[in-house]
Amino acid sequence: MAGSRAESKPKTGNPAAGGRKTSLASARTASDGGNTVSTHMGTEKAAGAKPLLYREAPDGTVPAETRKKILFHMKMTREVDDRIERKLYRQGKILGGVYTGRGQEAISVAFTVALGPKDFIIPSHRDMGVYVARGMSLYRIFAQYLGRRDGPARGKDGNMHMGDLKLGLVSFVSMLADSVPIVTGAAMAFKFRNEPRVAITFGGEGATSRGDWHEGINMASVQKAPAVFVINNNQYAYSTPASEQYACETLAQRGVAYGIPGYRVDGNDPDAVFRTAREVVERARTGGGPSIVECMTFRMTGHSAHDDPSHYVPKEKFEEWEKKDPIDRYQQRLLEEEVIDPAWIERTEQEIKAAVDQAVDEAEACPFPEPEEALTDVYYDPSRPVVNQ
Repeated sequence: MAGSRAESKPKTGNPAAGGRKTSLASARTASDGGNTVSTHMGTEKAAGAKPLLYREAPDGTVPAETRKKILFHMKMTREVDDRIERKLYRQGKILGGVYTGRGQEAISVAFTVALGPKDFIIPSHRDMGVYVARGMSLYRIFAQYLGRRDGPARGKDGNMHMGDLKLGLVSFVSMLADSVPIVTGAAMAFKFRNEPRVAITFGGEGATSRGDWHEGINMASVQKAPAVFVINNNQYAYSTPASEQYACETLAQRGVAYGIPGYRVDGNDPDAVFRTAREVVERARTGGGPSIVECMTFRMTGHSAHDDPSHYVPKEKFEEWEKKDPIDRYQQRLLEEEVIDPAWIERTEQEIKAAVDQAVDEAEACPFPEPEEALTDVYYDPSRPVVNQ
């Protein structure tokens, strides 16, 4: 396999369609005449031009093994989500809501692969790829959804409300933007301790309308906290379209108001997401402060398993984005560039199905928690390590 084919190539074109336009700089300030644009990288001359408000995915290559890892985790994430939503939930084995990230796998997986083992993550309800790529066992994931004792929440909570501090994963709650000030606080702690660690959180475009999103990012920018704020812009906050959610052209440009870089990338292009993640994580880790990354994508399901999106999403929109499926598109790209071959795909899909089948069987065999366990882990127990509580 030739080295030139083993690494990703920068694309050109519309970022929403998978490519990269001409280079954009994140503007901090601009002179009244629009002749000088100041960025975090220095001062650029832009005679007569408007200040450029956000960046796009940086150029660069992605190693072949990293690309294969990303595709593997994306395919595994899709299989896990499908098994939960399309089988276990509809068989009546899962109580409560089920929310999946079908069509958004590239964002959670590529960002997680770009992180270090000691970094701190708060996912959102569509980020199964974070748990999969971070190494949480499939058995524990399915035990969580089935309400069993061995799930991360030990049967006390369901769906994506789970975490594992040993993996740097912190459980989120349903008011999504509340994770922003928490991640800011964690990042500030890393900075005060001189620890080369990064804190990152994910949320949808709807979360950016909440006050705690703005408050947390403002503090992170002032403190130059090593944090990254990812926006999964899937165009609908439940049933509210983006056009009724905000009036600015992009959410990435909000970084200008906070004096930090803002990126807008094709969230269905794993290479573009990974290159961006690698850049913002390294900047945060080396003292450059926080960044906002808006990933443009689409929610290929309803808000949840019980929601029918046909009442508010045009059929044509689903058809348009089905053609941009991040897994199908990435797999085809890697085939064409000879990073993988059909035999690799067949082996991988067999491995994934076998792993999910085994995890589901084991989770269904796991007992439910006993009634007397209901109050354990509710209050701090000094006799047990905090990391296990």
